Amino acid sequence: MTVKARKRWIIGLILLTLLSGCHQTEKKTVRIAQQYGLAYAPLQIAEELDLIEKHLPGYDIEWVKMINTAGIREAMLSGDLDVGFMGIPPFLIGLDKGMDWRIFRALARSPVGLTYDTGRISSLEDIGPDQRIALPQPGSIQHILLNMYIENHYPEGLDLENYLTTLSHPDGQMALLSGTQIAAHFTSPPYLFEELNEEGIALLIDGEEAFGGEFTFIVGVLKDGGMDSRIVEGIDRAIDEAASLIQNEPARAVEILAPVYELPQALLQGYLEEEGMDYAKEVRGIEGFNRFMAAQGMIARVLGAEEFYYEKE
Repeated sequence: MTVKARKRWIIGLILLTLLSGCHQTEKKTVRIAQQYGLAYAPLQIAEELDLIEKHLPGYDIEWVKMINTAGIREAMLSGDLDVGFMGIPPFLIGLDKGMDWRIFRALARSPVGLTYDTGRISSLEDIGPDQRIALPQPGSIQHILLNMYIENHYPEGLDLENYLTTLSHPDGQMALLSGTQIAAHFTSPPYLFEELNEEGIALLIDGEEAFGGEFTFIVGVLKDGGMDSRIVEGIDRAIDEAASLIQNEPARAVEILAPVYELPQALLQGYLEEEGMDYAKEVRGIEGFNRFMAAQGMIARVLGAEEFYYEKE
């Protein structure tokens, strides 16, 4: 090899190394938070089948499991999280407090309800110093539905705020069934269905009855203006594909999800076919929550519809 050829070879090798290094640094991570329950089934399928990676090539997807929206909000504020899934009320509370976030789609409509131990209480009026109601957190969709029910059924008022306990859905279920102070649990599937299959556990409040109609249980939220629209579209397409699989290939969906939820396939299929389990992307009920929460002083004002949704730039 001549000196000139050797120089060209060395320069080419250096350029190749630099280009390779640049390519490696271009790959970015998208961090997505989910919580507990069957409402998150499309996300579980997307995770198991790498559907977001399929629709968003060149990105690593990091999945984070959180017990409530408070953790999601803090992680998004600190920049440790890009996308979160939550109920509408926590989204409205964050928006009211100045969180610069928007809804980009619905994830699920789902049955939600307050179960109770019939051997210890028969109504909300029985809740006192020796009993507690478990729910994910103050300001959660379960908390707001409880307040809606109280407003409709107790004209003179009923203050239960001191008798609420924050627990994840799995911990709330365990506490209710093991005879602790938790006498009632406001929860969602599969925990709702599992609890109602237990002797001595009954349903006290149905979520849609408390709300007065259908509502979206979980929505997808991201920081406004903080994400490339191609990323949002890739995540959206992946969730659409996962939701379509649940609808059109239920046997395959159950096969994927049964190990995730640690449930027998036949039982899980029955849960997914329950009335009210729906993975449509249209957001429903946001105005109802908005008006009620403003009237109750849970948010400072009725928020404008133009503040709710992500718009592609």
